[in-house]
Amino acid sequence: SHHRHTDRPTDQIIIMSAIFDFASLITVLLLLICTCTYARELRPTIFDGGKVLEPGQRILPRDGMNSFLWKLSRIGERLSPYIAVSCAFMALHVLFIR
Repeated sequence: SHHRHTDRPTDQIIIMSAIFDFASLITVLLLLICTCTYARELRPTIFDGGKVLEPGQRILPRDGMNSFLWKLSRIGERLSPYIAVSCAFMALHVLFIR
């Protein structure tokens, strides 16, 4: 029982994460930005972690994931026309090119 090993593409299972595919990475990033912006529109204090400004403080200290998600929501607020155009472009890309 001699088995000959061949490297055919059907023999290999290729698993590609969204992190390594540029189009998927952009899609995931746009979805994150839109979701964070929408969540913060509904509940403005969602990424504050229950913290409130102390007397004399000018900015609320955020850390970790709350800070990252707050920044994404801020990008969505400030760059909303660009984000909207990017979302429309990625929707067309996913629907017709992929």
